[in-house]
Amino acid sequence: MSGQKFKLFITPIFGGLILFLCAGCVSLVEKAGRALDGSAFAEKRTALYAAPGMELWEMRSKTGERSFIIAMSKYPTMKFRASGPDESGEFNLVSLDYLGGGAQGWNEFRLELAGGGKLALDGTAAALSVLHDSVEPIQIIFARIKRYDTRFSGNEALTLLRNRRERIKALAEWMNDNGAAPKDMDVNKFEKYWKPILFPELVSRKNRPAGWLLENDRWNRAESVNWNKTYTERLFPEELREIRNSGTMLRDWEEAFDWIYNEYEWDRVLETLSDETVLTKKK
Repeated sequence: MSGQKFKLFITPIFGGLILFLCAGCVSLVEKAGRALDGSAFAEKRTALYAAPGMELWEMRSKTGERSFIIAMSKYPTMKFRASGPDESGEFNLVSLDYLGGGAQGWNEFRLELAGGGKLALDGTAAALSVLHDSVEPIQIIFARIKRYDTRFSGNEALTLLRNRRERIKALAEWMNDNGAAPKDMDVNKFEKYWKPILFPELVSRKNRPAGWLLENDRWNRAESVNWNKTYTERLFPEELREIRNSGTMLRDWEEAFDWIYNEYEWDRVLETLSDETVLTKKK
């Protein structure tokens, strides 16, 4: 079977309930949200395959349509959905579903994907691979947001999260282009490394990067923070400067931290999935 791999993100359209979201509570949030909006009854899981760090769920809709979900333990806030394989074992990637947030609320979206791979099934195991170069994010096609006591849905949520996605993509691209930055970090190391660089104003003095503050630096106040504008100009590309100086980057970090991490890790996720993975049937 082809030695290539694949990513899947899905969360079958979670409903609206989360005050705080972390890796340990994603599944509870998902189940409760799906119960609220009825999607838990729209399809059911008919088989489960597992390998270290990964699960493959076979799903059946009420109409009998078959699809598969891939969940990765390192990235609990996102999952991929793929179509059922054809007679040759080839499938299409359909979407990536994300649900994540923090103390203030949550973001939920479905991102349409293009791409494909191969899936071979027998009575005891599944062999999964995705064509790395075929995977292409298209556009967010479903979105919901909870921010404190306010909820956004429909076109308003789509606009807000599509704009946030563009900002996060630009930030993650800049992060990955930084040759000194370590790669393949877990989420805790990611936060420890990047928060002092992105927001030295918000961390203790001992953790601030050397040279972040120089004589005659200029300042700007936004989102109750005094931002060092000259530091911004020294470090960040032009397209990110106003985002940081306005406090928008901080809001993205606080409200969509896992999303930023996932985007930063995107190429590593694809690389991890690029080799064939054999999963054992559990039920």
